[in-house]
Formats: sequence, C-alpha cells, structure tokens
Amino acid sequence: MPDGSAPQQDARSLADLRNIGKAALADFAVLGIQTVEQLAEQEPDALYLTLCQKTRQRHDPCVYDVFAAAIHQARTGEARNWWSFTPDRKTRQQNGTFPVYESVAPER
Repeated sequence: MPDGSAPQQDARSLADLRNIGKAALADFAVLGIQTVEQLAEQEPDALYLTLCQKTRQRHDPCVYDVFAAAIHQARTGEARNWWSFTPDRKTRQQNGTFPVYESVAPER
C-alpha cells in the first residue's frame, strides 16, 4: 500500500509490532512499558519527553515517530511505517507544538 499501511495484525508482544527492534524495546524498558496493552494507553508526546527526561538527553525526533507508529498499531491493529508519522511531527516542530526537552544543568 502506498502509505506504508498493512492489514490489521494482532501483535501479541511489543517485539511483534512493526518498526520495533532492539533500540525501541530498550526505550520501552526505560519507560516501564512491557505489553502492547500498556503501550496502547500511552501518548507519543509524553513517551518521547519522558524518555528524554529519564535518560537526560535529547533523542532524535524520529524516536517520536516510532512511538507514534507503535501506539497507533497497538490501538488499531494497523501497522504503518514510522516515517508515515514524520510529516505531522515536522509540522508540529515548525509551529512549536512538538515537545522540546530542555536539559537541566546539574547543580554544583
């Protein structure tokens, strides 16, 4: 399909989701997300910002796209490529509605 979507698929584990590999599984572990059901209850903005805060570093915005795609699949069963979420994210970055991580300098 042109938009990178696929027929609805039943993902039993996080690793069954399209776009989810070792790096995303490690991010989910940092975030305390262990099941597809837990993921379906999340919002990509909050997950991305929480990951940045917990690791104390700004992550590539494409991580947000992966989160958005995974949450979409967890909620709907529709598997879409992560980059199909990129245009909306880029629009939000341009208009200032995308979450921005501001690192806090450690106290001396």
